[in-house]
Amino acid sequence: MNKTGFEGQRDIRMTICTKLSTGFMIMAFAVLGLFSGTASAQNDPQPWQMNFRPPATPVMEDIIEFHNLLLVIEGLIVIFVLGLMVYIVVKFNSKAHPVPTKTTHNSFIEVLWTVIPVIILIIIAVPSMKLLFFMDKAPADQVEMTLKVTGHQWYWSYEYVDEGELTFDSNMIPDEDIDISKGQVRLLEVDNRVVLPADTTVRVLMTAEDVLHNWAMPSFGIKMDTVPGRINETWLRVPSAKIGVYRGQCSELCGVRHGFMPIVVEVVSKQDYARWLVKAKQEFANNSGHVDVVQNVTNIR
Repeated sequence: MNKTGFEGQRDIRMTICTKLSTGFMIMAFAVLGLFSGTASAQNDPQPWQMNFRPPATPVMEDIIEFHNLLLVIEGLIVIFVLGLMVYIVVKFNSKAHPVPTKTTHNSFIEVLWTVIPVIILIIIAVPSMKLLFFMDKAPADQVEMTLKVTGHQWYWSYEYVDEGELTFDSNMIPDEDIDISKGQVRLLEVDNRVVLPADTTVRVLMTAEDVLHNWAMPSFGIKMDTVPGRINETWLRVPSAKIGVYRGQCSELCGVRHGFMPIVVEVVSKQDYARWLVKAKQEFANNSGHVDVVQNVTNIR
């Protein structure tokens, strides 16, 4: 039986209300942390994700810890200010307080609103500075290998500095060549992945050949510009318990194909890395010089 116009409009309204209520419930659960990124145990970006990706390095773990500290501090400040405003509205409205006070100075309150923010800033500054120094560079005596990253328009080149002339280019795989059965992700898969051993402190050197790029790996806590004529440095160390595939992207506007510069890092055991190293040296033996790369045009759907 066909529904009347009124019934049809009512069904539409109910559908809209259902979707809205579902959306608000998802947002509420996300705020409460029930849909946190760590619960998914997946390194790839997830639909409706509202939290960090699972951390894979000590740096990212500290970044998340610092973020949570700031979130608590900010939340307490918001609650305090809101409560103070509600108290003022209730206590000092025209009905409850018909004769307004003419107070213009209070030394105690002025000291409080100066000292308390200073204390809060110190509480924030101390862990912030510790984190900045920790994530800057790995101690030279702890570095076990070095990876050099070079940004190009619009692909990445990687050089394993400690392995002689082991270098290769990494390009995005076009949509038509994506194989979902192999775990490949559209716009986030490359032909040659970076392979790194677990439980190894890796120094990462970054530069660019043409324009500014940015090597961003959320799970590693790395987001650093690659600048032509300059070398920036950072580091990473992934424990063996977090072996897996991690993805990132260029995060600096670098031209028309900026959105097609994915980064894929595969962390493996030291034994698997040694086997990959032998194979890679044979596969990329002729890549000692610059390689001109012919990039396929990707159709965006």
